[in-house]
Amino acid sequence: MPKQLQLTALCLLGATGLLAAQEAVEMARKPAPQGAEVYFQAPAHGATVASPVTVRFGLRGMGIAPAGVDLPNTGHHHLLIDVDELPSFDMPLPATDSIRHFGLGQTEVQLELSPGQHTLQLVLGDMLHTPHSPPVVSEPITITVTGP
Repeated sequence: MPKQLQLTALCLLGATGLLAAQEAVEMARKPAPQGAEVYFQAPAHGATVASPVTVRFGLRGMGIAPAGVDLPNTGHHHLLIDVDELPSFDMPLPATDSIRHFGLGQTEVQLELSPGQHTLQLVLGDMLHTPHSPPVVSEPITITVTGP
């Protein structure tokens, strides 16, 4: 078989495998019960706060379980900070400075934020950090942070 044909075949096999893996993750998304809701208990949308900011997460219609624990109708919080575009909900959420994971089941955090306006949003993730189907996502809130 010519080398170019071999390379083309390998690329096609690799792409097919990648698509199959993505489809498996998409199919494996945990269901969220109808009416499940994640929200901010504090701070309120439009609040002016000093840093560090106490951020409290709320959840209705589901329970909290740490990452790695597979219980029905449970998940753990992910806090999106100043994220302009939501990440893909078909794959596990990445852990970055802008996407904070609370995989131990935490429902509150002291957050150091620079002075200025910030947008916060919550996404509930399953035991593997993948959003549920349908995704349980809060409305974004905007806060203004003053100095310490």
